[in-house]
Amino acid sequence: MDVNLIIKVAGVGILVAATHQILSKSGRDEQAMLVTVTGIVVVLLMLIQQLSSLFSSIKSIFGL
Repeated sequence: MDVNLIIKVAGVGILVAATHQILSKSGRDEQAMLVTVTGIVVVLLMLIQQLSSLFSSIKSIFGL
């Protein structure tokens, strides 16, 4: 696993958490929730490529 991926996920998490706090303190709870959901989707999209390579490696190891 690449360390850059971990740093990117942590960066997105910090950015989403800060934005969520700012929006929720200003009374925009719906937008804060939307930012959180968007952050989760972005992280999942970043991880899909890594999961695909993991599954292809497992497939080649077991010869399926």
